[in-house]
Amino acid sequence: MAEIRVENVQKTFGGFTAVKGSTFTIEDGEFFVMLGPSGCGKTTTLRMIAGLELPTAGKILLGGEDVTFNRAAARDIAFVFQLFALYPHMNVRHNIGFPLKCQGMARSEIRQRVEEAARLLRIDHLLDRPVSGLAGGDRQRVALGRAIVRRPKAFLMDEPLGTLDTEFRDLMIHELRDLHTRIRATTVYVTHDQLEAMAMADKIAVMNHGVVEQFGRPQDIYDRPATMFVADFIGSPPMNFLAFESGLKTGDRAVRINGADVAVPEIRADRAPGALALGVRPEHIVFDDASSLRGSVFESAYLGTTQIVAVETAHGAIKARLPADRVVRPGETVGLRFRSERLSLFDAGSGRAVPSALYAGAGHG
Repeated sequence: MAEIRVENVQKTFGGFTAVKGSTFTIEDGEFFVMLGPSGCGKTTTLRMIAGLELPTAGKILLGGEDVTFNRAAARDIAFVFQLFALYPHMNVRHNIGFPLKCQGMARSEIRQRVEEAARLLRIDHLLDRPVSGLAGGDRQRVALGRAIVRRPKAFLMDEPLGTLDTEFRDLMIHELRDLHTRIRATTVYVTHDQLEAMAMADKIAVMNHGVVEQFGRPQDIYDRPATMFVADFIGSPPMNFLAFESGLKTGDRAVRINGADVAVPEIRADRAPGALALGVRPEHIVFDDASSLRGSVFESAYLGTTQIVAVETAHGAIKARLPADRVVRPGETVGLRFRSERLSLFDAGSGRAVPSALYAGAGHG
């Protein structure tokens, strides 16, 4: 396996720029996820790493070798697509072993590698079955087996679980992560699904409009979003935003919103007066009758161990995650208190996070 370095890569199609100056490093043996909405540039970036698209500018290195303008066949990678692209006239064994047969490998070596890959994927009992009769999850395992059997430097996966139903998808999330733990393969995985990304990734690059908005560990991206886009895209429900106007000075530990002082992590840089947004996750909100920030409950959704309660305030609707046994009624007036050490502040104009103690040491990519 090998480290992958993407350095200031750009891709344009005519007058449209699909990827804008992306730079990141995927460590050897890392499970790396590119996450973002449709059209954000994640698949284009993956295709450039694979050699299926050539960059307009920038550099791509695989295991220290500059492969920027090498075609796919000249890169030691394996690609797994959303559509399985299996050969329907072959059984499972022949589908998995087909890449090795094309390389002219000895039959005994092919048999050994195919059976080894099948055991890893827990489909060794299906080797002599036709692929046409397999369930979706098993067909995906066959596609993965065909990639694994080659023992490439890196695995590239483009939304491989997108066509599976919820039950199979949840199972495959667990099995893909378990497989990665066992073989420690450098893996680049593209998805628009934050649950897949958070469950599997060692590192995540969140993309939007061709730009990597944030790069880092799942927990850092969730706890310390670098932009309002990341804060809104990650989380279910997403982060709440309360808009206000203020200037901040280094050392400030509170902001004033609608006449109430709200404690925040210590500010680390002065900023001129202007539009700001206070960001708070639903689970960091507590109902407190003593709070001067108030609103009216208009909706609740029961989720088993918790409930999502929507409150209409002077700043718009705010969603809080509360224990399921907390009784709330539509129309009830409640006070809202926030966990001050977990709040984010953003510049409403640029959407970037305001430097504070919460973000000390956090890399924003």
